[in-house]
Amino acid sequence: MPQFTVKYADARGEIRQEVAEASAAQELRDHYTQQGYLVYSIRGRREIPLAALGCRPKKLNLEKFLIFNQQFVTLFRAGLPILKSLDLLAERLTEPKLGRHVQAVRDDVRNGTLLSDAFRKQGVFPPMYVTTILAGEKSGALGEVLERYIAYQRLSLAVRKKIMLSLLYPSVLIVLVLCLIVFLVTYVVPNFAELYRSMSADLPLMTQILIAVGTTARNYVLAGFLGLVGAVVGFRYWSRGEAAREKIDAVKLRVPILGEIWIKFQVAQLGRVMSTLLQGGIPLVQALETASESVGTSLLRKALDKSRKSVKEGQSLSSSLSATGIVPGLAIDMIEVGESTGALPAMLASVAEFYEDDVNTRMTAALALIEPAIMIFMGCFVAFVLVALYLPIFSLADTLR
Repeated sequence: MPQFTVKYADARGEIRQEVAEASAAQELRDHYTQQGYLVYSIRGRREIPLAALGCRPKKLNLEKFLIFNQQFVTLFRAGLPILKSLDLLAERLTEPKLGRHVQAVRDDVRNGTLLSDAFRKQGVFPPMYVTTILAGEKSGALGEVLERYIAYQRLSLAVRKKIMLSLLYPSVLIVLVLCLIVFLVTYVVPNFAELYRSMSADLPLMTQILIAVGTTARNYVLAGFLGLVGAVVGFRYWSRGEAAREKIDAVKLRVPILGEIWIKFQVAQLGRVMSTLLQGGIPLVQALETASESVGTSLLRKALDKSRKSVKEGQSLSSSLSATGIVPGLAIDMIEVGESTGALPAMLASVAEFYEDDVNTRMTAALALIEPAIMIFMGCFVAFVLVALYLPIFSLADTLR
């Protein structure tokens, strides 16, 4: 969104100047005039976007951010003004990055900026959070909408932690298996090759193949490692582009079993976001816009943008989501029922709960199959290496007899 430098006089006649965001200068002038300020000038402010510099804004620590919101709501519910609550929290936050941004928000609020605008200007707070605060300001129920956001944040963090813990053991197991393979191929096999070379022994075909692979890998292990690091760095740099992220999401969607789990997890997150926004009083079109900015996948974001345009043209949410071809049919049916009964927020929450349980069940089943598969692969590889290396020794023993 464009930024403007605004010069105005406050209620006490003091001249102030600050940077604000708006879609147009006239919108910004109306905003300040409605607050009782005398606007002297509004000038466009040019700045280089982070994307053009190859950087992205750093994300907040979600757990620290949750604690901040819990403390903020507690102080607000206790009757403290917003500015006093921000004063107390800004100086006591243990997360330096979050504390710096909260201090900037406090300074903006002190200068007369709306709380939602102050959070939006920082550029690091989730769009859903900013929209939630805006809804609370308009409805006069800031405490209630923030409590709904905290409940959403707790559930979202709990689901993410559960999935991460489920993936921890298989990830460690895969790393250990790869280290074992590298050790056997680059150290053990070449040592046996030197032994057989000194004995001038005739080697079976499988032993010759293994030794050829091992000696070649030993000579190029450093180059292979550097190449792997370069490939990872290059992939991360390439994946920053919007087109690249869409391709990656399309590949994820086509992966057997895991692709279905991935899209269901995204739909569960979408249901949580939409339900929280609609319960907070956000209109459906604006909720879709905020949800598209909040989801972590480019493919779903593009689909939500199309759905938002369709809803704006008068179509129902269920039909617009169905046209994208991404959202599962069961979710579409549940949303359609929610629209027809007037209980869309509650039905979206039910969609989120259903797919979160489904994702947990399928993840548990998939990991239960992956772990034995890794162990079987490791056992077969080690057995192949042992047989290939020790077979010539058995042949030599028979010859000596």
